[in-house]
Amino acid sequence: MPGAHDLVSRFYADMWNPFDVSVLDDLVTDDVRFRGSLGDDLVGREALAGYVRGIQAAFPDFHNEVVELLADQDRAAARLRYTGTHRGEVLGVHGTGRRVSYDGAAFFTFEGDRVSAVWVLGDRWALRQQLTSP
Repeated sequence: MPGAHDLVSRFYADMWNPFDVSVLDDLVTDDVRFRGSLGDDLVGREALAGYVRGIQAAFPDFHNEVVELLADQDRAAARLRYTGTHRGEVLGVHGTGRRVSYDGAAFFTFEGDRVSAVWVLGDRWALRQQLTSP
């Protein structure tokens, strides 16, 4: 059974960064709860897959860098750095072509060998500033 550290690492390396939602069956529970930085509060693998596709449409090269990770058996907290090129609408702003970089955190809960909940808190203010400043 993989540990919390391995699950979080795989969540980003195997699913988020390559936008490979086909691995969700192996990583998350059927009824995974996901609350994203953009205000989405979702339940289930398909809903999470849709969110991932939406981020991919807005930032085709979106990348999550795990800067720091604290984990125990059934919970984890990660400090993250997000980067990408803004190509599609996000926060009501159409694609600008700008490179963005902002920080955030994610909190994970596990059931057995899968992620059961994720709460992501990205710095929306910093992101919006980069998308809208002259």
